[in-house]
Amino acid sequence: MGNILRSQKQQQKPQEPVDPHGLKPATAAIAALTRDLRSFESSSVVPEGLGQHVTSSKKEQITWYKYMSEAYRTTAPSPRTPAEAAQLVATALNWIPRVDLEGIFEFYNFPTSSLPAASSNHLLTSLPAGVQFVLNTLPVNVNCIGDGDGFTAYVAIRDDPRELANVPQEVYEMLTARTKARIRRDYWSADTLRSTLDKSGYKIIICSGNEILARKYRIRLRGVDAPELKMPYGKESKNALEKLIGGKSTKIYVYGQDQFERYVGDIYCDSVFIQEEMLRNGHAWHFKNYDRRPEFSAWERKARAARKGLWASRNPEKPWHWRRDERNERHGTIEWETLFTKVIACFVAVAERLFMGGLLLARRNLLKLAILLGLMELVIIFMEQ
Repeated sequence: MGNILRSQKQQQKPQEPVDPHGLKPATAAIAALTRDLRSFESSSVVPEGLGQHVTSSKKEQITWYKYMSEAYRTTAPSPRTPAEAAQLVATALNWIPRVDLEGIFEFYNFPTSSLPAASSNHLLTSLPAGVQFVLNTLPVNVNCIGDGDGFTAYVAIRDDPRELANVPQEVYEMLTARTKARIRRDYWSADTLRSTLDKSGYKIIICSGNEILARKYRIRLRGVDAPELKMPYGKESKNALEKLIGGKSTKIYVYGQDQFERYVGDIYCDSVFIQEEMLRNGHAWHFKNYDRRPEFSAWERKARAARKGLWASRNPEKPWHWRRDERNERHGTIEWETLFTKVIACFVAVAERLFMGGLLLARRNLLKLAILLGLMELVIIFMEQ
């Protein structure tokens, strides 16, 4: 009798509701997200029902799923609970409008406790005049700092919506091919693909134990010019920049590119304006030819008056003068090497004519003619220089 009653109670128990995917809430958060991301990677199509929960366009939704797919692929181990999956999505999409993030949580039946607290930090603020975009870099490797005014930085793709939207399709194809190669333990092919990625301007970086895709940027500090490494105080200037940004993340306001395709910008690290520090402590010159900011001149004057850094020397050489002299010297060396090669070739030609004339004909007039022709060639060469 008791078994019958228990059976009747179980039959009368209401069915657990299902989420938009037709799955029970206990399993939907993980299974549905995994299924949708795998489907997106193969088809680039977002779930059809998502549009009923969010306000942004399909194009923006595609960007979200690129972002989530990258985060999911590089997270180890994969999320095992709804809360972990919700945290992954909240972190990956912390830049989208909150109403859309709430819609995604509703779509996947994620626990709302994982939603970040409402904050004005998500609101975009206007950029300074002339700034094209902002880079938030991964920690800068000290080995990537070339001198006192330039370094190489990497930006995590998943942390920058602009970067994510601009990743070439062939890069995604190489990532997929590399993953497949590693699964079948073809490490030679995987390493080759990784090297190809590096050459294309992207790099796989280990960060907190996870692999992330990052884009390479060559950076030039805007408005300053540091001594070259071969110049007096060149190494000291480089060391100063290493102490300021080495091993730390930076924020770069990019104004454009120079003739060497480096990105020129204002650099901030730990809320410190890097150019200001370099100028105040005499580690660099104000590059007035390209930057007229009066505060830069003021910082340089104070360092000069205090004889800080490179200003400890009474008359330090300007970096742009040093580079000009180096170019002129290299150009002169190349000209003399070219001339010397031509002269040697001319003498060889004269010797051949003398030998042929003396050996075959043995006549003085032919020898004189050969010598004359050789001298004429010399005169022509000098006239061309």
